Amino acid sequence: MRHTSSTLGLLARALAMAVAVMADTTYRSRPDLSPPHLNITIPCDSRCASGYLFVSPFTTYGEPDDRVSYQVAPYIIDSAGDLVWSGFGYFAGWTGNLQAARYQGQDVLFSFEGLHNGNHGHGHGHHTLLDSHYSVVKVLRAGGHHVSDKHEFAITDAATALFQIYEPVQRDLSAWGGDDAQTWIVDARFQELDIATGEVVFEWSSLDHVSPDESALALPRGLAGTGRSSATAWDYFHINSVIKGADGHYLLSARHASTVFKINGTDGSVIWRLGGNHSDFTLGDGVRFGFQHHARYVDESPGSEVVSLFDNSVYGSESAGDGNEVRVNPYSRGKYIRLDHTAKTATLVRALEPPAVAVPGLAQGDPPILTKSQGSLQTLPDGAGDFVNWGSEGQITEYDAAGTPVFHAFLGRGFLRDKLQNYRAFRFNWTGYSPEEPAVFAEQSSSSSSSSGEGTVRLFVSWNGDTVAKSWRFSWAEETAVVDAAGTAKTTTVWKDKVVARRGFETSTRIYRPEEVRIVSAKAEALDADGRVLGVSAAVAVQAALTRTINSKGDVDVVGQERLGFAGEL
Repeated sequence: MRHTSSTLGLLARALAMAVAVMADTTYRSRPDLSPPHLNITIPCDSRCASGYLFVSPFTTYGEPDDRVSYQVAPYIIDSAGDLVWSGFGYFAGWTGNLQAARYQGQDVLFSFEGLHNGNHGHGHGHHTLLDSHYSVVKVLRAGGHHVSDKHEFAITDAATALFQIYEPVQRDLSAWGGDDAQTWIVDARFQELDIATGEVVFEWSSLDHVSPDESALALPRGLAGTGRSSATAWDYFHINSVIKGADGHYLLSARHASTVFKINGTDGSVIWRLGGNHSDFTLGDGVRFGFQHHARYVDESPGSEVVSLFDNSVYGSESAGDGNEVRVNPYSRGKYIRLDHTAKTATLVRALEPPAVAVPGLAQGDPPILTKSQGSLQTLPDGAGDFVNWGSEGQITEYDAAGTPVFHAFLGRGFLRDKLQNYRAFRFNWTGYSPEEPAVFAEQSSSSSSSSGEGTVRLFVSWNGDTVAKSWRFSWAEETAVVDAAGTAKTTTVWKDKVVARRGFETSTRIYRPEEVRIVSAKAEALDADGRVLGVSAAVAVQAALTRTINSKGDVDVVGQERLGFAGEL
Protein backbone atom coordinates (compact mmCIF):
# COMPACT_ATOMS: atom_id res chain seq x y z
CA MET A 1 0.00 0.00 0.00
CA ARG A 2 1.49 3.34 -1.05
CA HIS A 3 0.62 6.84 0.12
CA THR A 4 2.10 10.24 -0.55
CA SER A 5 3.61 12.07 2.40
CA SER A 6 0.78 14.59 2.29
CA THR A 7 -1.75 11.88 3.13
CA LEU A 8 0.12 10.18 5.98
CA GLY A 9 -1.38 12.38 8.68
CA LEU A 10 -4.85 11.92 7.27
CA LEU A 11 -4.36 8.15 7.06
CA ALA A 12 -3.12 7.94 10.65
CA ARG A 13 -6.17 9.82 11.90
CA ALA A 14 -8.46 7.69 9.73
CA LEU A 15 -7.03 4.43 10.98
CA ALA A 16 -7.26 5.52 14.62
CA MET A 17 -10.87 6.53 14.08
CA ALA A 18 -11.60 3.28 12.27
CA VAL A 19 -10.52 1.29 15.31
CA ALA A 20 -13.20 3.03 17.36
CA VAL A 21 -15.94 3.13 14.76
CA MET A 22 -15.47 -0.41 13.50
CA ALA A 23 -15.15 -1.99 16.94
CA ASP A 24 -18.63 -3.32 16.24
CA THR A 25 -20.94 -2.14 13.48
CA THR A 26 -24.16 -3.11 15.22
CA TYR A 27 -24.79 0.39 16.56
CA ARG A 28 -23.00 3.43 15.16
CA SER A 29 -23.64 5.49 18.29
CA ARG A 30 -22.29 2.70 20.56
CA PRO A 31 -19.52 0.86 18.69
CA ASP A 32 -18.12 -0.20 22.05
CA LEU A 33 -21.09 -2.57 22.57
CA SER A 34 -21.11 -6.04 20.98
CA PRO A 35 -24.45 -7.57 21.96
CA PRO A 36 -25.62 -11.04 20.92
CA HIS A 37 -27.36 -11.31 17.56
CA LEU A 38 -30.33 -13.66 17.74
CA ASN A 39 -30.94 -16.13 14.94
CA ILE A 40 -34.75 -16.15 15.16
CA THR A 41 -36.30 -19.23 13.54
CA ILE A 42 -39.88 -18.72 14.81
CA PRO A 43 -40.69 -14.98 15.00
CA CYS A 44 -42.97 -13.70 17.74
CA ASP A 45 -46.56 -12.89 16.87
CA SER A 46 -49.58 -11.80 18.91
CA ARG A 47 -49.46 -15.05 20.90
CA CYS A 48 -46.17 -14.11 22.57
CA ALA A 49 -46.36 -12.74 26.08
CA SER A 50 -45.45 -9.16 26.84
CA GLY A 51 -42.03 -8.23 28.15
CA TYR A 52 -38.37 -8.50 27.24
CA LEU A 53 -35.94 -11.40 27.05
CA PHE A 54 -33.40 -11.68 29.90
CA VAL A 55 -30.30 -13.63 28.87
CA SER A 56 -26.63 -13.94 29.81
CA PRO A 57 -25.00 -15.88 26.96
CA PHE A 58 -21.38 -16.93 27.16
CA THR A 59 -18.95 -19.13 25.29
CA THR A 60 -16.38 -21.59 26.61
CA TYR A 61 -14.36 -21.11 23.44
CA GLY A 62 -12.98 -17.74 24.47
CA GLU A 63 -12.86 -14.85 22.01
CA PRO A 64 -13.31 -16.64 18.66
CA ASP A 65 -10.45 -14.99 16.71
CA ASP A 66 -11.30 -12.16 14.32
CA ARG A 67 -14.59 -13.40 12.95
CA VAL A 68 -16.79 -11.85 15.63
CA SER A 69 -16.65 -9.45 18.53
CA TYR A 70 -18.63 -10.64 21.53
CA GLN A 71 -18.97 -9.47 25.11
CA VAL A 72 -19.93 -11.83 27.95
CA ALA A 73 -22.57 -9.89 29.89
CA PRO A 74 -26.20 -9.94 30.98
CA TYR A 75 -28.58 -8.50 28.40
CA ILE A 76 -32.17 -7.36 28.10
CA ILE A 77 -33.36 -7.86 24.51
CA ASP A 78 -36.70 -7.34 22.80
CA SER A 79 -38.58 -10.07 20.94
CA ALA A 80 -37.18 -8.90 17.60
CA GLY A 81 -33.64 -9.43 18.88
CA ASP A 82 -32.84 -5.74 19.35
CA LEU A 83 -30.87 -4.63 22.39
CA VAL A 84 -32.64 -2.87 25.28
CA TRP A 85 -29.83 -2.92 27.84
CA SER A 86 -26.26 -4.17 27.76
CA GLY A 87 -24.95 -4.99 31.22
CA PHE A 88 -21.38 -5.02 29.93
CA GLY A 89 -19.44 -2.92 32.43
CA TYR A 90 -22.27 -2.96 34.98
CA PHE A 91 -21.26 -6.42 36.19
CA ALA A 92 -17.73 -7.79 36.40
CA GLY A 93 -16.38 -11.16 35.31
CA TRP A 94 -18.67 -14.03 34.36
CA THR A 95 -22.36 -13.29 34.82
CA GLY A 96 -25.47 -15.45 34.82
CA ASN A 97 -29.07 -15.83 35.91
CA LEU A 98 -30.16 -12.25 35.18
CA GLN A 99 -33.69 -11.71 36.46
CA ALA A 100 -36.15 -9.00 37.44
CA ALA A 101 -37.71 -9.05 40.90
CA ARG A 102 -39.22 -6.89 43.64
CA TYR A 103 -37.30 -5.85 46.74
CA GLN A 104 -38.48 -3.35 49.36
CA GLY A 105 -41.26 -2.13 47.11
CA GLN A 106 -39.08 -1.39 44.08
CA ASP A 107 -38.24 -3.18 40.84
CA VAL A 108 -34.73 -4.60 40.79
CA LEU A 109 -32.45 -6.66 38.60
CA PHE A 110 -30.10 -9.25 40.00
CA SER A 111 -27.30 -11.33 38.57
CA PHE A 112 -24.43 -13.53 39.67
CA GLU A 113 -21.00 -12.08 38.95
CA GLY A 114 -17.66 -13.74 39.54
CA LEU A 115 -15.64 -16.63 38.14
CA HIS A 116 -16.96 -19.58 36.15
CA ASN A 117 -15.43 -23.06 36.33
CA GLY A 118 -16.71 -24.60 33.12
CA ASN A 119 -14.94 -27.93 33.66
CA HIS A 120 -16.78 -28.64 36.91
CA GLY A 121 -19.94 -26.59 36.39
CA HIS A 122 -19.81 -24.17 39.29
CA GLY A 123 -18.90 -20.57 40.04
CA HIS A 124 -17.30 -18.45 42.74
CA GLY A 125 -18.54 -14.93 43.34
CA HIS A 126 -21.48 -12.97 44.68
CA HIS A 127 -24.88 -11.61 43.67
CA THR A 128 -25.60 -7.96 42.91
CA LEU A 129 -28.92 -6.13 42.88
CA LEU A 130 -29.49 -3.08 40.66
CA ASP A 131 -32.44 -0.69 40.76
CA SER A 132 -34.42 0.49 37.74
CA HIS A 133 -31.73 3.16 37.14
CA TYR A 134 -29.09 0.36 37.02
CA SER A 135 -27.45 1.57 40.22
CA VAL A 136 -26.22 -0.93 42.82
CA VAL A 137 -28.75 -1.57 45.57
CA LYS A 138 -26.96 -4.40 47.35
CA VAL A 139 -24.08 -6.83 46.95
CA LEU A 140 -24.76 -10.13 48.71
CA ARG A 141 -22.11 -12.66 49.68
CA ALA A 142 -22.53 -15.95 51.48
CA GLY A 143 -22.23 -15.97 55.24
CA GLY A 144 -19.93 -18.05 57.40
CA HIS A 145 -16.74 -17.87 55.33
CA HIS A 146 -18.37 -19.41 52.26
CA VAL A 147 -18.37 -18.23 48.65
CA SER A 148 -21.60 -18.03 46.66
CA ASP A 149 -22.06 -20.31 43.67
CA LYS A 150 -23.70 -19.26 40.39
CA HIS A 151 -26.62 -21.67 40.30
CA GLU A 152 -29.33 -20.11 42.41
CA PHE A 153 -30.51 -16.76 43.63
CA ALA A 154 -34.13 -16.13 44.53
CA ILE A 155 -35.77 -13.32 46.48
CA THR A 156 -38.57 -14.34 48.83
CA ASP A 157 -41.62 -12.33 49.92
CA ALA A 158 -39.92 -11.91 53.30
CA ALA A 159 -37.04 -9.94 51.69
CA THR A 160 -34.62 -12.82 52.11
CA ALA A 161 -32.49 -14.41 49.41
CA LEU A 162 -31.69 -18.03 48.63
CA PHE A 163 -28.45 -19.13 47.01
CA GLN A 164 -26.21 -22.17 46.73
CA ILE A 165 -22.68 -22.85 47.99
CA TYR A 166 -20.08 -25.23 46.53
CA GLU A 167 -18.02 -26.42 49.50
CA PRO A 168 -15.22 -29.02 49.02
CA VAL A 169 -14.46 -31.01 52.20
CA GLN A 170 -12.31 -34.05 53.00
CA ARG A 171 -13.91 -37.37 53.94
CA ASP A 172 -13.09 -41.06 53.82
CA LEU A 173 -14.61 -42.06 50.47
CA SER A 174 -13.57 -45.72 50.48
CA ALA A 175 -17.20 -46.80 50.94
CA TRP A 176 -17.95 -45.33 47.51
CA GLY A 177 -14.93 -46.71 45.68
CA GLY A 178 -12.38 -44.06 46.56
CA ASP A 179 -8.71 -44.95 46.96
CA ASP A 180 -6.28 -43.39 49.43
CA ALA A 181 -5.81 -40.33 47.21
CA GLN A 182 -9.52 -39.73 46.70
CA THR A 183 -10.62 -37.88 49.82
CA TRP A 184 -12.43 -34.77 48.52
CA ILE A 185 -16.20 -34.47 48.19
CA VAL A 186 -18.48 -31.47 47.66
CA ASP A 187 -20.79 -30.64 50.54
CA ALA A 188 -23.56 -28.93 48.57
CA ARG A 189 -25.12 -26.23 50.72
CA PHE A 190 -27.69 -23.49 50.45
CA GLN A 191 -28.34 -20.48 52.62
CA GLU A 192 -31.23 -18.14 53.18
CA LEU A 193 -30.01 -14.63 54.03
CA ASP A 194 -31.71 -11.47 55.20
CA ILE A 195 -30.93 -9.16 52.27
CA ALA A 196 -30.80 -5.97 54.35
CA THR A 197 -28.47 -7.29 57.06
CA GLY A 198 -26.72 -10.24 55.41
CA GLU A 199 -27.65 -12.43 58.39
CA VAL A 200 -27.97 -16.15 57.67
CA VAL A 201 -31.45 -17.25 58.74
CA PHE A 202 -31.16 -20.86 57.51
CA GLU A 203 -28.39 -23.07 56.19
CA TRP A 204 -28.58 -26.62 54.85
CA SER A 205 -25.83 -29.17 54.16
CA SER A 206 -26.26 -32.11 51.80
CA LEU A 207 -23.76 -34.32 53.66
CA ASP A 208 -25.75 -33.86 56.87
CA HIS A 209 -28.94 -35.19 55.28
CA VAL A 210 -28.29 -37.11 52.03
CA SER A 211 -25.85 -39.99 51.64
CA PRO A 212 -23.51 -40.19 48.63
CA ASP A 213 -25.29 -43.50 47.96
CA GLU A 214 -27.97 -41.44 46.24
CA SER A 215 -25.62 -40.00 43.60
CA ALA A 216 -26.34 -40.88 39.97
CA LEU A 217 -22.65 -40.33 39.14
CA ALA A 218 -20.43 -42.81 40.95
CA LEU A 219 -17.00 -41.67 42.15
CA PRO A 220 -14.92 -44.30 40.27
CA ARG A 221 -16.19 -43.04 36.89
CA GLY A 222 -14.90 -39.54 37.61
CA LEU A 223 -17.76 -37.83 35.73
CA ALA A 224 -18.49 -35.53 38.66
CA GLY A 225 -14.91 -35.10 39.85
CA THR A 226 -12.16 -37.53 40.78
CA GLY A 227 -11.97 -36.51 44.44
CA ARG A 228 -8.20 -36.07 44.35
CA SER A 229 -8.10 -32.38 45.30
CA SER A 230 -10.40 -29.58 46.39
CA ALA A 231 -10.48 -28.43 42.76
CA THR A 232 -11.65 -31.87 41.57
CA ALA A 233 -13.84 -32.84 44.53
CA TRP A 234 -16.54 -35.44 43.88
CA ASP A 235 -19.67 -33.38 43.29
CA TYR A 236 -22.06 -36.16 44.24
CA PHE A 237 -25.14 -33.98 44.79
CA HIS A 238 -24.88 -30.66 42.88
CA ILE A 239 -27.65 -28.27 43.93
CA ASN A 240 -28.79 -26.19 40.97
CA SER A 241 -32.04 -24.72 42.28
CA VAL A 242 -33.81 -24.03 45.55
CA ILE A 243 -37.01 -22.16 46.29
CA LYS A 244 -39.01 -21.62 49.50
CA GLY A 245 -42.61 -22.72 49.58
CA ALA A 246 -45.55 -21.02 51.26
CA ASP A 247 -45.35 -23.65 54.03
CA GLY A 248 -41.81 -22.57 54.94
CA HIS A 249 -40.14 -25.67 53.47
CA TYR A 250 -37.76 -25.74 50.50
CA LEU A 251 -37.94 -27.32 47.06
CA LEU A 252 -34.45 -28.33 45.97
CA SER A 253 -33.06 -29.79 42.72
CA ALA A 254 -29.97 -31.99 42.98
CA ARG A 255 -28.72 -32.58 39.46
CA HIS A 256 -26.21 -35.32 40.23
CA ALA A 257 -28.78 -37.30 42.19
CA SER A 258 -31.40 -36.80 39.43
CA THR A 259 -33.77 -36.00 42.28
CA VAL A 260 -36.00 -33.17 43.47
CA PHE A 261 -36.17 -32.94 47.27
CA LYS A 262 -38.52 -31.22 49.68
CA ILE A 263 -36.47 -30.01 52.65
CA ASN A 264 -37.89 -29.26 56.09
CA GLY A 265 -37.43 -25.55 56.83
CA THR A 266 -36.96 -26.20 60.56
CA ASP A 267 -34.56 -29.11 60.96
CA GLY A 268 -33.35 -29.67 57.37
CA SER A 269 -34.65 -33.22 57.14
CA VAL A 270 -35.85 -34.64 53.84
CA ILE A 271 -39.66 -34.60 53.65
CA TRP A 272 -39.87 -36.38 50.28
CA ARG A 273 -37.90 -37.31 47.17
CA LEU A 274 -39.09 -37.18 43.57
CA GLY A 275 -37.12 -39.15 40.98
CA GLY A 276 -33.70 -40.71 41.31
CA ASN A 277 -33.07 -44.10 42.89
CA HIS A 278 -35.01 -43.45 46.12
CA SER A 279 -38.22 -41.76 44.94
CA ASP A 280 -41.11 -41.58 47.36
CA PHE A 281 -43.49 -41.45 44.39
CA THR A 282 -44.28 -43.96 41.70
CA LEU A 283 -43.49 -42.24 38.42
CA GLY A 284 -46.22 -42.28 35.81
CA ASP A 285 -45.75 -42.32 32.03
CA GLY A 286 -43.39 -39.62 30.84
CA VAL A 287 -42.45 -38.40 34.32
CA ARG A 288 -38.98 -39.94 34.52
CA PHE A 289 -36.30 -37.26 34.32
CA GLY A 290 -32.59 -36.95 34.87
CA PHE A 291 -29.89 -34.34 35.60
CA GLN A 292 -32.65 -31.72 35.77
CA HIS A 293 -32.55 -27.99 36.45
CA HIS A 294 -34.73 -25.19 37.79
CA ALA A 295 -37.38 -26.96 39.89
CA ARG A 296 -40.20 -24.63 40.91
CA TYR A 297 -43.59 -24.80 42.61
CA VAL A 298 -46.52 -24.12 40.31
CA ASP A 299 -49.31 -25.23 42.66
CA GLU A 300 -48.82 -25.79 46.37
CA SER A 301 -52.27 -27.22 47.12
CA PRO A 302 -51.96 -29.50 50.18
CA GLY A 303 -51.65 -33.13 49.16
CA SER A 304 -51.54 -32.35 45.45
CA GLU A 305 -48.57 -30.18 44.52
CA VAL A 306 -47.49 -29.37 40.97
CA VAL A 307 -43.83 -28.74 40.26
CA SER A 308 -42.10 -27.64 37.07
CA LEU A 309 -38.58 -28.51 36.01
CA PHE A 310 -36.28 -28.58 33.01
CA ASP A 311 -35.50 -32.22 32.26
CA ASN A 312 -32.04 -32.36 30.67
CA SER A 313 -32.19 -36.19 30.56
CA VAL A 314 -28.47 -36.32 29.82
CA TYR A 315 -25.16 -35.84 31.55
CA GLY A 316 -21.88 -35.55 29.70
CA SER A 317 -19.35 -33.30 28.09
CA GLU A 318 -20.71 -30.49 25.98
CA SER A 319 -18.28 -31.69 23.28
CA ALA A 320 -19.70 -34.77 21.59
CA GLY A 321 -17.92 -38.07 21.34
CA ASP A 322 -16.16 -38.31 24.71
CA GLY A 323 -17.77 -41.67 25.54
CA ASN A 324 -18.85 -40.59 29.03
CA GLU A 325 -22.42 -39.57 28.32
CA VAL A 326 -25.27 -40.76 30.56
CA ARG A 327 -28.69 -40.48 28.92
CA VAL A 328 -32.12 -40.96 30.53
CA ASN A 329 -34.43 -39.87 27.70
CA PRO A 330 -33.64 -39.26 24.01
CA TYR A 331 -34.00 -35.49 24.28
CA SER A 332 -34.61 -32.66 26.75
CA ARG A 333 -37.99 -31.17 27.65
CA GLY A 334 -39.73 -28.87 30.08
CA LYS A 335 -42.09 -30.79 32.39
CA TYR A 336 -44.97 -30.14 34.79
CA ILE A 337 -45.52 -32.94 37.33
CA ARG A 338 -48.42 -33.41 39.78
CA LEU A 339 -47.69 -35.12 43.09
CA ASP A 340 -50.47 -37.07 44.83
CA HIS A 341 -49.32 -37.50 48.42
CA THR A 342 -52.11 -39.92 49.27
CA ALA A 343 -51.56 -42.33 46.41
CA LYS A 344 -47.82 -41.55 46.32
CA THR A 345 -47.87 -41.07 42.57
CA ALA A 346 -46.30 -38.56 40.22
CA THR A 347 -48.23 -37.77 37.03
CA LEU A 348 -47.07 -35.83 34.00
CA VAL A 349 -49.36 -32.81 33.54
CA ARG A 350 -47.71 -31.65 30.33
CA ALA A 351 -44.36 -31.72 28.56
CA LEU A 352 -42.91 -29.02 26.34
CA GLU A 353 -41.40 -30.68 23.31
CA PRO A 354 -38.41 -29.13 21.50
CA PRO A 355 -39.56 -27.18 18.43
CA ALA A 356 -39.19 -28.73 15.00
CA VAL A 357 -36.41 -26.41 13.86
CA ALA A 358 -34.23 -27.43 10.95
CA VAL A 359 -30.66 -27.75 12.25
CA PRO A 360 -27.86 -28.29 9.71
CA GLY A 361 -26.00 -31.54 10.34
CA LEU A 362 -28.84 -33.13 12.34
CA ALA A 363 -29.24 -36.70 11.11
CA GLN A 364 -32.59 -38.47 10.88
CA GLY A 365 -33.44 -39.88 14.29
CA ASP A 366 -31.08 -37.60 16.20
CA PRO A 367 -32.67 -35.79 19.18
CA PRO A 368 -33.93 -32.32 18.23
CA ILE A 369 -32.40 -30.67 21.32
CA LEU A 370 -30.34 -32.52 23.91
CA THR A 371 -29.16 -30.13 26.60
CA LYS A 372 -26.11 -31.54 28.35
CA SER A 373 -25.94 -28.79 30.97
CA GLN A 374 -27.87 -25.80 32.27
CA GLY A 375 -31.46 -24.98 31.29
CA SER A 376 -34.59 -23.42 32.74
CA LEU A 377 -38.39 -23.44 32.50
CA GLN A 378 -40.36 -20.31 33.35
CA THR A 379 -44.12 -20.39 33.83
CA LEU A 380 -45.31 -17.12 32.31
CA PRO A 381 -47.82 -15.11 34.38
CA ASP A 382 -51.59 -15.12 33.85
CA GLY A 383 -51.55 -18.44 32.01
CA ALA A 384 -49.78 -16.91 29.01
CA GLY A 385 -47.62 -19.97 28.40
CA ASP A 386 -44.08 -21.09 29.11
CA PHE A 387 -40.54 -19.98 28.35
CA VAL A 388 -37.80 -22.60 27.96
CA ASN A 389 -34.07 -22.01 27.87
CA TRP A 390 -32.08 -24.86 26.33
CA GLY A 391 -28.91 -24.17 28.34
CA SER A 392 -25.74 -25.49 26.73
CA GLU A 393 -27.42 -25.52 23.31
CA GLY A 394 -27.79 -21.73 23.29
CA GLN A 395 -31.47 -21.66 22.26
CA ILE A 396 -34.70 -20.28 23.73
CA THR A 397 -38.34 -21.14 23.00
CA GLU A 398 -41.64 -19.59 24.06
CA TYR A 399 -44.83 -21.67 24.09
CA ASP A 400 -48.41 -20.46 24.21
CA ALA A 401 -50.96 -21.83 26.69
CA ALA A 402 -51.68 -24.75 24.34
CA GLY A 403 -48.01 -25.76 24.28
CA THR A 404 -47.39 -24.55 20.72
CA PRO A 405 -44.00 -22.90 20.05
CA VAL A 406 -44.64 -19.24 19.21
CA PHE A 407 -41.03 -18.04 19.37
CA HIS A 408 -37.68 -19.73 18.96
CA ALA A 409 -34.18 -18.38 18.57
CA PHE A 410 -30.54 -19.33 18.72
CA LEU A 411 -28.66 -16.80 20.86
CA GLY A 412 -26.00 -16.31 18.18
CA ARG A 413 -25.61 -16.13 14.44
CA GLY A 414 -22.93 -17.33 12.06
CA PHE A 415 -19.78 -18.55 13.76
CA LEU A 416 -21.31 -18.08 17.23
CA ARG A 417 -24.61 -19.82 16.56
CA ASP A 418 -23.40 -23.15 17.96
CA LYS A 419 -20.81 -21.68 20.33
CA LEU A 420 -22.98 -19.80 22.84
CA GLN A 421 -24.49 -21.20 26.02
CA ASN A 422 -26.90 -19.66 28.50
CA TYR A 423 -27.54 -20.87 32.05
CA ARG A 424 -31.07 -19.50 32.47
CA ALA A 425 -33.33 -17.24 30.39
CA PHE A 426 -36.58 -15.45 31.18
CA ARG A 427 -39.24 -13.10 29.89
CA PHE A 428 -40.08 -10.18 32.19
CA ASN A 429 -41.78 -6.84 31.95
CA TRP A 430 -39.28 -4.10 32.81
CA THR A 431 -39.13 -0.32 32.94
CA GLY A 432 -35.59 1.02 32.88
CA TYR A 433 -34.21 4.56 33.26
CA SER A 434 -30.74 4.91 31.84
CA PRO A 435 -28.13 6.54 34.09
CA GLU A 436 -26.03 7.28 31.02
CA GLU A 437 -26.07 10.27 28.72
CA PRO A 438 -27.66 9.54 25.33
CA ALA A 439 -25.01 8.61 22.77
CA VAL A 440 -24.95 10.39 19.40
CA PHE A 441 -22.92 9.83 16.26
CA ALA A 442 -23.01 12.14 13.21
CA GLU A 443 -21.60 11.19 9.84
CA GLN A 444 -21.38 13.06 6.55
CA SER A 445 -21.22 11.36 3.16
CA SER A 446 -17.71 11.53 1.77
CA SER A 447 -18.86 12.96 -1.56
CA SER A 448 -21.81 14.72 -3.07
CA SER A 449 -24.61 12.45 -4.18
CA SER A 450 -26.10 14.81 -6.77
CA SER A 451 -25.05 17.28 -9.45
CA SER A 452 -26.50 20.15 -7.42
CA GLY A 453 -23.89 19.60 -4.72
CA GLU A 454 -26.29 18.42 -2.01
CA GLY A 455 -24.87 16.01 0.53
CA THR A 456 -26.21 13.89 3.38
CA VAL A 457 -25.52 13.82 7.10
CA ARG A 458 -26.75 10.80 9.05
CA LEU A 459 -27.47 11.14 12.75
CA PHE A 460 -27.61 8.15 15.13
CA VAL A 461 -28.70 8.09 18.77
CA SER A 462 -29.11 5.42 21.47
CA TRP A 463 -29.64 5.32 25.22
CA ASN A 464 -28.52 2.11 26.88
CA GLY A 465 -31.14 0.71 29.25
CA ASP A 466 -33.89 3.27 28.66
CA THR A 467 -37.38 1.91 27.99
CA VAL A 468 -39.35 5.15 28.46
CA ALA A 469 -38.34 7.45 25.57
CA LYS A 470 -40.80 7.39 22.67
CA SER A 471 -39.13 9.84 20.28
CA TRP A 472 -35.94 11.79 19.68
CA ARG A 473 -35.49 15.45 18.87
CA PHE A 474 -32.36 15.78 16.75
CA SER A 475 -30.71 19.22 16.61
CA TRP A 476 -27.85 20.28 14.38
CA ALA A 477 -25.79 23.41 13.77
CA GLU A 478 -25.64 24.67 10.19
CA GLU A 479 -22.85 27.04 9.14
CA THR A 480 -23.32 29.15 6.03
CA ALA A 481 -20.66 31.41 4.50
CA VAL A 482 -22.08 34.84 3.50
CA VAL A 483 -20.29 37.68 1.72
CA ASP A 484 -21.63 41.11 2.61
CA ALA A 485 -21.80 44.17 0.36
CA ALA A 486 -18.27 45.16 1.30
CA GLY A 487 -16.96 41.82 0.16
CA THR A 488 -16.26 40.57 3.68
CA ALA A 489 -16.89 36.85 4.26
CA LYS A 490 -18.89 36.01 7.35
CA THR A 491 -20.17 32.74 8.78
CA THR A 492 -23.62 32.42 10.29
CA THR A 493 -24.66 29.50 12.49
CA VAL A 494 -28.26 28.37 12.84
CA TRP A 495 -29.55 25.46 14.91
CA LYS A 496 -32.34 23.39 13.39
CA ASP A 497 -34.20 20.35 14.70
CA LYS A 498 -36.59 17.54 13.83
CA VAL A 499 -38.48 14.96 15.89
CA VAL A 500 -38.22 11.29 14.93
CA ALA A 501 -40.13 8.37 16.45
CA ARG A 502 -37.92 6.00 18.40
CA ARG A 503 -37.03 2.85 16.48
CA GLY A 504 -35.44 0.23 18.71
CA PHE A 505 -32.14 0.61 20.50
CA GLU A 506 -30.67 2.99 17.92
CA THR A 507 -32.67 5.57 15.98
CA SER A 508 -31.25 7.32 12.93
CA THR A 509 -32.29 10.06 10.53
CA ARG A 510 -30.88 11.75 7.42
CA ILE A 511 -30.27 15.47 7.00
CA TYR A 512 -29.88 16.75 3.44
CA ARG A 513 -27.84 19.91 3.00
CA PRO A 514 -27.11 22.18 0.03
CA GLU A 515 -23.51 22.73 -1.06
CA GLU A 516 -23.10 26.08 0.70
CA VAL A 517 -24.27 24.75 4.09
CA ARG A 518 -21.93 22.94 6.44
CA ILE A 519 -23.35 20.92 9.35
CA VAL A 520 -20.72 21.03 12.07
CA SER A 521 -22.31 19.49 15.18
CA ALA A 522 -25.38 17.64 16.36
CA LYS A 523 -27.11 16.50 19.54
CA ALA A 524 -30.31 14.72 20.56
CA GLU A 525 -32.98 14.94 23.26
CA ALA A 526 -35.01 11.96 24.44
CA LEU A 527 -38.74 12.68 24.69
CA ASP A 528 -41.44 10.76 26.54
CA ALA A 529 -44.95 10.10 25.25
CA ASP A 530 -46.01 13.63 26.28
CA GLY A 531 -43.02 15.31 24.64
CA ARG A 532 -41.18 16.01 27.89
CA VAL A 533 -37.39 15.92 27.79
CA LEU A 534 -35.93 12.89 29.59
CA GLY A 535 -32.27 13.26 28.66
CA VAL A 536 -29.96 15.33 26.50
CA SER A 537 -26.82 14.19 24.73
CA ALA A 538 -23.63 16.14 24.37
CA ALA A 539 -23.09 17.96 21.09
CA VAL A 540 -20.78 15.97 18.82
CA ALA A 541 -18.82 16.98 15.75
CA VAL A 542 -19.81 15.63 12.36
CA GLN A 543 -17.37 13.08 10.95
CA ALA A 544 -16.71 12.08 7.37
CA ALA A 545 -17.85 8.62 6.40
CA LEU A 546 -15.15 6.00 6.30
CA THR A 547 -14.44 4.98 2.72
CA ARG A 548 -12.62 1.85 1.57
CA THR A 549 -11.25 1.36 -1.92
CA ILE A 550 -9.25 -1.50 -3.40
CA ASN A 551 -6.13 -0.39 -5.30
CA SER A 552 -4.54 -2.12 -8.29
CA LYS A 553 -2.50 -4.38 -5.99
CA GLY A 554 -5.55 -5.56 -4.08
CA ASP A 555 -4.63 -3.55 -0.95
CA VAL A 556 -7.23 -1.62 1.01
CA ASP A 557 -6.78 2.15 1.09
CA VAL A 558 -8.59 3.91 3.94
CA VAL A 559 -9.50 7.49 3.08
CA GLY A 560 -11.50 10.15 4.87
CA GLN A 561 -12.79 10.10 8.45
CA GLU A 562 -11.49 13.57 9.16
CA ARG A 563 -13.27 15.55 11.83
CA LEU A 564 -15.36 18.26 10.20
CA GLY A 565 -15.49 20.65 13.11
CA PHE A 566 -12.69 22.74 14.62
CA ALA A 567 -10.50 21.64 17.49
CA GLY A 568 -11.98 22.68 20.81
CA GLU A 569 -15.16 24.07 19.33
CA LEU A 570 -17.41 21.81 21.34
